[in-house]
Amino acid sequence: MPSPDAGPRPSLRAVAREAIAYGLREGRPPELDPAGYPAALAEPRASFVTLHRGGELRGCTGSLEPAEPLVVGVARNAYRAAFSDPRFPPLAGWEIDALEISVSLLSALERIHAASERDLLRILRPGVDGLVVREGARSATFLPTVWESLPEPREFLHALERKAGLEAGHWSPTLRFLRYSTESAE
Repeated sequence: MPSPDAGPRPSLRAVAREAIAYGLREGRPPELDPAGYPAALAEPRASFVTLHRGGELRGCTGSLEPAEPLVVGVARNAYRAAFSDPRFPPLAGWEIDALEISVSLLSALERIHAASERDLLRILRPGVDGLVVREGARSATFLPTVWESLPEPREFLHALERKAGLEAGHWSPTLRFLRYSTESAE
């Protein structure tokens, strides 16, 4: 990848696109040195990269916890969204020019305490909350943008439970929910 010091501050979407292009050329994600980027991009932060082609989802992956520098996580998530999302075949070279790339920066996870599904549905903020469901080893998340296609809270929750491999409407004392918000990055 080109040196980030070679010009103006790179956008995170540009970092994601270059990571995908690098993956097409080299067959692996790029290794970035966060020290060569502005401090805000070198700080640990959780992120997701979502790919669309022709308005259709083409890949989405990310991290819920700030485990690595933001710029490194965005590059790695872009590579994984393009080549390792199990819902899609690896991205082909001809697809990259039509790829729409979104980078979401996540807030810290906040545990939601709800005694029932009804309580949880009252607490959820449609269009604002990203949601994580966890039950034992099963886990899944929906970014807040999923509310655009599943605007009704019960439908959103049940689809997320199914994504986690649970039955829609499943409830147990060990079921955990966490929420977060996102901001879009350029």
